[in-house]
Amino acid sequence: MGKKDRKDEVPGTVFKVGGIAFAFLIIGYQSALFVHRAAALYIAAHRDAPDTVYVVDEALAARLLEEAAEAGGQRESDAPSGQSITGGKAAGNKTSGNRFNGQSGGATGAAVTVRRNAAHAPAVERERQRTRRVESFSFNPNTVSVEDLMRLGFSEKQAQSIDNYRAKGGRFRRPSDFAKSYVVADSVYERLKPFINIPKLDINKADSAAFDALPGIGPYFASKMVSYRERLGGYSFKEQLMDIYHFDQEKYDALSDLIVCSPPQRAFRLWQAPQDSLRQHPYIRSWQTARSIALFRSSMPRSDWTVEALGAAGILAPEDASRLARCAIAPP
Repeated sequence: MGKKDRKDEVPGTVFKVGGIAFAFLIIGYQSALFVHRAAALYIAAHRDAPDTVYVVDEALAARLLEEAAEAGGQRESDAPSGQSITGGKAAGNKTSGNRFNGQSGGATGAAVTVRRNAAHAPAVERERQRTRRVESFSFNPNTVSVEDLMRLGFSEKQAQSIDNYRAKGGRFRRPSDFAKSYVVADSVYERLKPFINIPKLDINKADSAAFDALPGIGPYFASKMVSYRERLGGYSFKEQLMDIYHFDQEKYDALSDLIVCSPPQRAFRLWQAPQDSLRQHPYIRSWQTARSIALFRSSMPRSDWTVEALGAAGILAPEDASRLARCAIAPP
């Protein structure tokens, strides 16, 4: 090989060596960035205080959480997430991010445990958000904490947006209402839909305010729903709401999927109550009907004491007999 050929090979060799050196330079730079970032996160993580646990009485536990919210310059409804109380008589969410999970029932003042996650460095929090594992679990969108919304896959901003909507009085009555939130993507809703658990309203336990929150029900109908329940001695089936004046089928259809009817606390004592008590029941419309039932009881054997027999005897109108037959009635 002549001198000329060796001279021609030198530039090619130089370019190859330069390319290899440049590749190693890039790899080294990326490695340095990774090591620096990992070291910074390690230092930041170890600088933070660990989670703190206090064992106190229930009243003090509530006060600690309220003070924590106020110390952060926040409203109670925007208190930091990751705080919880277990044990004692804790009875429900006090703030959106603080969870009261009663477990042992005891008397007021019983020991409870307050757990509050420490505030971590911003770099640590950003890394946690970037690498967090998305979970799917049963939740009520009306009460789930900001922390748990983030566990479900929402960003902190999205979770806070949902919480702000609730703080302003917003409520998700149906799973489809949750889907309408602008921060809930269709794909996220489809994943979470089987896990959405919005308790239905029990019409035998709800108060006037709970009835008022139902769609199409204002203070007037809420009051009537409570008073009619008292007259019945408790609802026996949901359709009894339509007995209320002006409570029509359309109004019932708008909320029928949001309510349930547990057995009334006391069955109607049709076969034991005196005439004046019988008259108070909505399906016994007159003193004459109440008196006829009393006469029926005194003249007929117990084996014949049925609502159907009252209807067949003409004591109850067919419509009233049909409704009364669906009611919870104490046995003779």
